[in-house]
Amino acid sequence: MLTYRKPDALQLVGHADADWAGCKDTKKSMSGYVFTLAGGAVSWKICKQSIVASSTMYAEFIACYEATGQAIWLKKFVPGLRVVDSIDKPLKIYCDNTSVVDNCHNNRSSGATKHIDIKFYVVKERIQDHTIDVEHLGTEKNACGSADKRPFTQHVE
Repeated sequence: MLTYRKPDALQLVGHADADWAGCKDTKKSMSGYVFTLAGGAVSWKICKQSIVASSTMYAEFIACYEATGQAIWLKKFVPGLRVVDSIDKPLKIYCDNTSVVDNCHNNRSSGATKHIDIKFYVVKERIQDHTIDVEHLGTEKNACGSADKRPFTQHVE
């Protein structure tokens, strides 16, 4: 029999992670995210990224970007289930890469991240409009971390 404890507050939380150049054939990274509500997974995805990331930060930023898109959709969808009235607070997305978290929260641009800023500026905009908030959480505590840090040994389309 499955039993659930009633939480003090229903909170939708996201975790995003990536492995850098995990595919042995193409050197593409794997992105993953999982969103939980009351401690149970309600949405998740792990897939090969469509481009080759030039750094760990870039791979992790792509994972955060993909999680942001899902967070926007979930913020609109979950209230329709009538388990919560609305989601007014920024939806937290945890990431285990401090460079990604720092870049998400600042408005500076550097030569090293300019190509990321142009393509993924939506993450920063969603933080500024309080749709999401990206925070650091170590790999060992990241719900998505253990799934995509394993060696990527088989070819995935």
